Amino acid sequence: MTTPPTPADFPRHTHDKLRYADTDRQGHVNNAVFATLFETGRVELLYDPAGPLHAENGAFVIARLAIDFVDEIRWPGAVDIATRVASLGRSSIRLEQALFQDGRHVASAESVIVHVDQGDRRSRPLPPAAVAVLSACRAPDAPLAADGAPRL
Repeated sequence: MTTPPTPADFPRHTHDKLRYADTDRQGHVNNAVFATLFETGRVELLYDPAGPLHAENGAFVIARLAIDFVDEIRWPGAVDIATRVASLGRSSIRLEQALFQDGRHVASAESVIVHVDQGDRRSRPLPPAAVAVLSACRAPDAPLAADGAPRL
């Protein structure tokens, strides 16, 4: 059994207020909403208005999303959406995320994001500036290349 993550394990955080409409008949936040909450964390990292990470004519598409539901989220309240880079590829990013409500770990997600050309929809290399930003958001145990750079 692994130790549950804590907010301190992640370099990037954002918050989202829960809406009554997010709940289901059981009175807790519906499982489909978890994917939207994780999306908020990914999008705020990748498409930050101060410096989006995609190249000109580039975009990010999600190739994989796996969610582990650990505990329920209750309304009213808010959640902390924590994000870190697990690994970088030539054109892909593997992210690890966690949701916390009142400091309690409620879900984890792993996603693979691919940088693509918007014209031909084929993968294209991550821009060097994006690699620099994403490297600063990596997990402490993320693999490194021999030169100490994130494994590409």
